[in-house]
Amino acid sequence: MQQQQRQAQRFQTLASIQPQKISLDADQLIQTRFFHADATFPLVIEPGSSAVEIVDWAKAHRSFVDRQLLHHGAILFRGVGINSATAFERLAAAICPQLYGEYGDLPRQDVGGKIYGATPYPANQAILFHSESSHLQSWPQKIWFCCLQPAQEGGETPIVDCREILQRLHPLLRDRFEKLQLLYVRNYIDGLDVSWQDFFHTSDRAVVEATCRQAGVDYEWLPENGLRTKQKRPAIAHHPQTGEAVFFNQIQLHHPACLAPEVRASLLDSFGTPERFPRNVYYGDGSTIADETVQEILEIYQSLQFAFPWQAGDVLMLDNMRMAHGRNPYCGPRKVVVALGDLIGSESQMHLTKETAHVH
Repeated sequence: MQQQQRQAQRFQTLASIQPQKISLDADQLIQTRFFHADATFPLVIEPGSSAVEIVDWAKAHRSFVDRQLLHHGAILFRGVGINSATAFERLAAAICPQLYGEYGDLPRQDVGGKIYGATPYPANQAILFHSESSHLQSWPQKIWFCCLQPAQEGGETPIVDCREILQRLHPLLRDRFEKLQLLYVRNYIDGLDVSWQDFFHTSDRAVVEATCRQAGVDYEWLPENGLRTKQKRPAIAHHPQTGEAVFFNQIQLHHPACLAPEVRASLLDSFGTPERFPRNVYYGDGSTIADETVQEILEIYQSLQFAFPWQAGDVLMLDNMRMAHGRNPYCGPRKVVVALGDLIGSESQMHLTKETAHVH
């Protein structure tokens, strides 16, 4: 009887205890690793159990994700159950509510929302390294790639640390880029590359002219409904959180030296001079960047790159100021969709550059 009374008392005591909420740290719900022992990026995040719902987790641990991205520059979410563009958008929006919805250089994904298709480019050719929108007046600090269907062979998205690239440049070349900056020239030609109507989201020339004037872009209307723009942009930028200098550019997507020899020869036959090519880039004073200089830059990027095979459902998140990216050639169907967030303007970058110069 005494034992039964003691058990009843214990039961009453336990029943009177009010339940308390507990919170698990981010690393108790997920597992992190790297692809090899010497790697510093990307940080691979995988769920610790099948019960983890990655969108809810990301929303609850947004500060953790931001810290890891700032430290590593790249995060790969793997095995998190992302199987559609809609689910991908939910994950990206959970991390960054400010997704960018107006971007002329990428095709709009047919599911709507703020998701884009990957750059339309021949599968048998590589997309060379670039920092997204670094040739424009504003750019996303964050960029996501989601692999819905990996290619049968190839199709990786290689990444590289832009801080390391800058440090590998010859000091004289680095100083020249910092002093002169870059001049990006684009000739928008119907049926070749992105049309000016698609890029500016209008067919009204007056709207295009007003947009260019506001952004400080020189423009010139060409015969046969063509348009040429010239835009001076920094080659070296500073990270908005750390102030670190990075090599931030699209030289490889614009310079003729990066074209396949047969493509370059064909463009010369069609347009006569490189000045009329769809894209080109010069030093900021208009002088030519030598092919040998571009080759030196290409070799540095290639020596520092890292790539991993895509798996269906992978989501790669990059700090666009820290990491440049490209795309390897591939065989077979491939579907990768893109999201962009946290837009940065050139005015804030100029302010940061002045502050950094003052500190140094």
